Amino acid sequence: MRVLLDTAVLIWASSSPERLSRRARSVLKNPTSVLEFSTVSFSEMAIKRSVGKLAFSGSDARHALNDLGARILPYTADHAFVLFDLPLKHTDPFDRQIIAQALSEGIAVVTPDEKFSAYEGLDVIW
Repeated sequence: MRVLLDTAVLIWASSSPERLSRRARSVLKNPTSVLEFSTVSFSEMAIKRSVGKLAFSGSDARHALNDLGARILPYTADHAFVLFDLPLKHTDPFDRQIIAQALSEGIAVVTPDEKFSAYEGLDVIW
């Protein structure tokens, strides 16, 4: 199963795995799972780090990706075009881009954010 990891999932998997749900841990550990991490999430982490809201560094992110065996999923124009028709059920711009990306790719999102479940057609794993 191919899944897109929300930003918090990568951070928690690396720094506090006990915060992950049992189902999320199962997906992350399943050798048949193809784990994707959005370039949007890198921007989110970098911005939050620069304003003092996140201690997780770029180096931490690289190590976490390697430890999980996750791939980087570039954000494309096709993903962005989905935003034009995406209802405003979630107002966080980074999360909206991740939602659009997952919908465009037809993949599930692993996230603790309950607002993701408001989007029809989006498979949320938590």
